[in-house]
Amino acid sequence: MHTRTLGRGLEVSAIGFGAMGMSQGYGPNPGDRDDMIAVLRYAVEAGMTFVDTAEVYGPYVNEELVGEALAPVRDQVVIATKFGWDIADGKMVGTDSRPEQIRRVADASLRRLRTDVIDLFYQHRVDPDVPIEDVAGTVGELVAAGKVRHFGLSEAGADTIRRAHAVHPVTALQSEYSLWTRDPEPEVLPTCAELGIGFVPFSPLGKGFLTGTVTGSTAFGTGDIRSSIPRFTADNIGANEALVGQVRALAEGKGCSPGQIALAWLLAQQPWIVPIPGTRRRERIDENAGATSVALSADEVADLDALAARVGVQGDRYNPAGMAMVGL
Repeated sequence: MHTRTLGRGLEVSAIGFGAMGMSQGYGPNPGDRDDMIAVLRYAVEAGMTFVDTAEVYGPYVNEELVGEALAPVRDQVVIATKFGWDIADGKMVGTDSRPEQIRRVADASLRRLRTDVIDLFYQHRVDPDVPIEDVAGTVGELVAAGKVRHFGLSEAGADTIRRAHAVHPVTALQSEYSLWTRDPEPEVLPTCAELGIGFVPFSPLGKGFLTGTVTGSTAFGTGDIRSSIPRFTADNIGANEALVGQVRALAEGKGCSPGQIALAWLLAQQPWIVPIPGTRRRERIDENAGATSVALSADEVADLDALAARVGVQGDRYNPAGMAMVGL
């Protein structure tokens, strides 16, 4: 797999690997930890050398899983993790990006990840109670101390990105972005382009919707985050199937999968965009990696660019509490 560069010098695989779903978010967790370790190592073998995790996934257990899986190949991979939540009794109870908390999280994440440096350290959500300048300055201190290599933000708005970048260079901005989630386009992507910041789309396959495997009759199990997302109600999925139908038709004509079209479209947007699809299955790793070989013409990209506006997308991408925490 070819590589791309985020910000000022962080070279990563063109498609990364989002590890969250191995520990939470999509129904019952896998029963066999060794299987998930093997899948992670398979992803690295397939060329996905950019792996994304966070302390809050689990919480904590996802970092431990990633740390164990990648320890034998640590020199071949770029590991990103995140800080910014107040975690009590195993649950998120609010944000916490106070400098002392950032330092505590960094040390704990280093231990769980079995490494001496975090390649990319994101603020997971903007903390309205802590000036972003203090956050950027604290991460800058961790960079100076050799504990962190690069600073990132997640779901931040353009003004916050600028203020943070003025204190310490922001290497990457991570937010949800896909064919049916276009929120970053008006302000965030132009800001990243202007400042030389990479962009890392999470949920690039629409939490599975853009693969064509989710329909109005899909039942989400206990612990599946999609059961609380308005976009995934039966009525909204039914309305949104028109969008994935268009993607499926293009995929059939090219002899690839709808998910590969969705990833190829993201890759075609900018050379500094690096999606991080997640999976628990080897065959999906092969499929996702294969998206780098799917060629889209300028006309096909333009048609997909206009798809969401033309077909329409029903439902928010988060519940109201989640929506209130983005774009700050």
